Amino acid sequence: MKSILLIGLGRFGRHIAIKLDELHHHVMAVDKEDTRVDAVLPFVTNAQIGDATNEDFLSSLGVGNFDVCIVAIGDNFQSSLEVTCLLKELGARMVVSRAARDVHAKFLLRNGADEIVYPERQLADWVAIRYSADHIFDYIELDEEHAIFEISIPGEWIGKTIGQLDIRKKYNINIMALKTNNIMNLKISSDTQLLKDSTMLVLGETKHIQKCFHI
Repeated sequence: MKSILLIGLGRFGRHIAIKLDELHHHVMAVDKEDTRVDAVLPFVTNAQIGDATNEDFLSSLGVGNFDVCIVAIGDNFQSSLEVTCLLKELGARMVVSRAARDVHAKFLLRNGADEIVYPERQLADWVAIRYSADHIFDYIELDEEHAIFEISIPGEWIGKTIGQLDIRKKYNINIMALKTNNIMNLKISSDTQLLKDSTMLVLGETKHIQKCFHI
């Protein structure tokens, strides 16, 4: 369980608050609009109405006491940059900031951000990959070169074991799990048989996965 300072409670920030609540983390939520703060009250430990670009206000929150500070401001890049910089100056341990463009990311990283998230770009990538092929059910990008795909089992693989297919050697990918009727099986070995009506989670370099499954 972590303590998290969440600044910016638009749609993106609100969804983060809801998910963090599901994961049972302690969340302090901040926004300058009272309606946004009111909307997340059921999902957070504490909430404050205030301008996070104000150093005195931000300092009063005890920034250094949080494990992670998330800057989810998406409608004002200048404010996002100012808050990111102030957080680091006030002793934030970890600052994660939202960016819409690469140039924004560069400025944020130079001014205090430890990590950058691109919600619009990441969602766009997911939608494009998920719905461009009927045999892809989910997709998680790990970095620029690696990803996890949930994908249907090719017809010629059904009934065979992972060992028989020698998937890792032939295709440079790893089968992490199989899912049948929404039940995940993580106990994968060379003797695991690939069955019809199941999907598999495969991990590897995106280019190898795309080549293997004709994505």
